[in-house]
Amino acid sequence: MTTTLETVWHNRIFYLFVLPFAVLTILFGVWPIVLSIMVSFTASATALRPNPTYVGFANYAAIFADPAFLASLLRTFLYTAVAVAANVGFAFGMAVLIDSPLLKRGGLLLRLALFLPVVTPDVAGYVVWRWLYDRSFGAINALLDTIGLPAFAGLTTGPTAMISLLIAELWHHAGFYMLIFHANLAIRDRALEEAAHVDGATAWQRWRYVILPQLKPAFIINTVYALIQFLKTFTVVVVMTKGGPNEATNFVSYYAYQLFDQGRYGEATAMASVLFLIVIGISLTIYRLGDREAAR
Repeated sequence: MTTTLETVWHNRIFYLFVLPFAVLTILFGVWPIVLSIMVSFTASATALRPNPTYVGFANYAAIFADPAFLASLLRTFLYTAVAVAANVGFAFGMAVLIDSPLLKRGGLLLRLALFLPVVTPDVAGYVVWRWLYDRSFGAINALLDTIGLPAFAGLTTGPTAMISLLIAELWHHAGFYMLIFHANLAIRDRALEEAAHVDGATAWQRWRYVILPQLKPAFIINTVYALIQFLKTFTVVVVMTKGGPNEATNFVSYYAYQLFDQGRYGEATAMASVLFLIVIGISLTIYRLGDREAAR
């Protein structure tokens, strides 16, 4: 105990700087999660009272017996899988292009073009995308009509609404993942590539056996971040589709919001807790797999 106190006192300046952020994280990060989990075990009618009625796992049993929740969960998984693959793949391709000696002059401009959407407010960006997809006066269909192609259904049908959300989120998030890939490419050990080239390795072999292994941390970070981002997809749905058409884009986070808005607090927070556990479980699994690969 004395040794611990001495260590804390020795590093007191560090802890003084960390303390405000730790307090804010607990107040606005950890405590809301704990409170949400507690509410998930209460009856909705009493959830917000000082002395709520606890009903155990009844809310969890109710949501897993709800076909709409199971459908939204499956829909969320499918959307997340496609969105993660599309965003990480596109970001990796753009990072490779920017790092290429073929793009010396336009590299900075392309980086700016890809990263500016990341710092654009979510709601503002998605409102613009909703206007672009509009079938009556949207710029996308106006362009298609000009070049003689059939109109794009946009947000009016299930499959095209899903594609529309994917494109809008790709525009908003891919620049962040590209920046991580680009940073990892910039700090890679180029001496290994030169040695492989001297030994007669082809360009593909240098990428496969020298460059890609050095990018593994970037792939892990981007995949985990993208999984967290797309499993909790919410803002784009609120702004562009409201879960429609015909529930085609009603993901778990938006469905939970709908129930909360109806006063079904216990079930809504149970859904949020399930989604939270899924996010934590998948993230930890990916990190563990990455650590095992690194240890080999």
